[in-house]
Amino acid sequence: MMGYAHLIFLCIFSVPVTSEMFDTMEGEAFVIRCPRWRSAVKVSWYHTDTNKMIPAEEEGSQIFSLQRFLWFLPTSRKDSGNYTCVTHFSDNRTNSFNVSVQVHPFKQGMCFPSQIRYPNDTGTGKIVCPTIDNYKNATIIQWYKDCKPLQGQRYFKRGKYIFFNNPGKEDDGYYTCQFTYTHKGNVFNVSATRIFISKEKPSPLPLQILFPKDKDVVQVELGDALSLKCKARLGIRKQPIAFVTWDIDNNPVKHLNLSRFHEKTHFFEGREQVHYGETTLDISEVKKEDLKANFTCVVGNERHNTRATVTLELKAQCEVGLPNILLITGSLVLLLTIAVSVILYQSFRVDIVLLYREIFQPYSVKDDGKIYDAYVIYPKSHTNEADFVEHFVYQIMPDILENKCGYKLCIYGRDMHPGEDTASAIEKRMQKSRRLIILLTHQLINCEEQAYDQHIALYNALIQNDTKVILLEMEAIGTYEKLQESLRFIIKRQGTIKWKEQHTAQPQSSNSKFWKQVRYHMPLRRKSSHSTDAG
Repeated sequence: MMGYAHLIFLCIFSVPVTSEMFDTMEGEAFVIRCPRWRSAVKVSWYHTDTNKMIPAEEEGSQIFSLQRFLWFLPTSRKDSGNYTCVTHFSDNRTNSFNVSVQVHPFKQGMCFPSQIRYPNDTGTGKIVCPTIDNYKNATIIQWYKDCKPLQGQRYFKRGKYIFFNNPGKEDDGYYTCQFTYTHKGNVFNVSATRIFISKEKPSPLPLQILFPKDKDVVQVELGDALSLKCKARLGIRKQPIAFVTWDIDNNPVKHLNLSRFHEKTHFFEGREQVHYGETTLDISEVKKEDLKANFTCVVGNERHNTRATVTLELKAQCEVGLPNILLITGSLVLLLTIAVSVILYQSFRVDIVLLYREIFQPYSVKDDGKIYDAYVIYPKSHTNEADFVEHFVYQIMPDILENKCGYKLCIYGRDMHPGEDTASAIEKRMQKSRRLIILLTHQLINCEEQAYDQHIALYNALIQNDTKVILLEMEAIGTYEKLQESLRFIIKRQGTIKWKEQHTAQPQSSNSKFWKQVRYHMPLRRKSSHSTDAG
């Protein structure tokens, strides 16, 4: 009579009833949680069909209520039916929540019933084990896909999750987690299935381990301390799920309980909202067994996971044997040979280049549109010094460079046509010349106003930078302080070729040191198979 009156009370003051269906496996632990309501003061569970209240746990209870939870430890076929939780409020209102429970029979070798499944909540790169948060201190023992044990490097298991590396359609299916729950010394099995359907979306920034590289080998010494660092790029912005951690032989470091291993992890944001993670594994003392272990940095977010494994090896002891002595000796001989070759080349560079040109110069050179090999610039006045310079320009230089070496020069006065505009003629001939030869004398330095051809030459060399300059120092100039700044710049960059007293003894020899230097700076002579030393 009291129970009947109580039900009438509930019917009068309750709000609309909500309901849900649950499927479970026979012989497993099973728990149902009543929804949480604000200002609730009490929760009661009932057998809906019999209107009997389910009491709190007693010794040997198979079904009992505990606050918001209804426990089955374990389930049996007879537990199939309807149950109601009633939430009582301080103002005498109640809310009712009806559940329908179907217990499926267990048969040896049978796959998990398709009804025992929970809706998927991701479809990206992870699956969470359903309902496991309702069981304190639960331990996952196995994951299954379509009733087959889940194995391989493609899947990474961490806590209540499994992570996929770049999930695709081939990963679609039913995933079942099987775990154990211990209650007052009794161990119960629990299984929960979730369907996975991939939602392939291109990642704007892929997951990447920045260091270390996979299969890296770290040199160590026994007894020393060691720090292994792993840094990874996790994606754009802070990730909903992200981890960077070290495993040793596929066991998380935090589960090893070894005092000489300590792991520190932190996450941070870099430029353009790129999110990073870094973990450091500190080893206080490297032991012999560490040389056989695999140290794996495991990195993942909600879409992907990846890993990089490093190993340790002892630092090589320095032993100098015969092969090493031969290697060292050979290296020293090679270095000495290179050094001697460099010195010889620097000493005989001009002779080597001229010989190479003589032997390997091609019979034809691509036409560059130039007419002259060099335009000659010299001071023009009538003094004793100028007389020698003009003799050098009009007699010695053409005899050596034109008659003996086959070059074609443009000399002011000699190669100008009567009636030509001087400035225009000079500019055009410089443009048609491959080199500019400037004779440096005291007269050129002391001249208060630059000659027009000198002005144009320096402009072409410094501003347009398309014509090379050859500076012939006909007299000892000294420190060059009186030279204009543009000439000093060219001298600092490439130096001068000095005409010395000994050159006057045999001025017509093209193999003297002076003329070899001039020929070295001149362009390649233009040859053809039908004529020699053409201009």
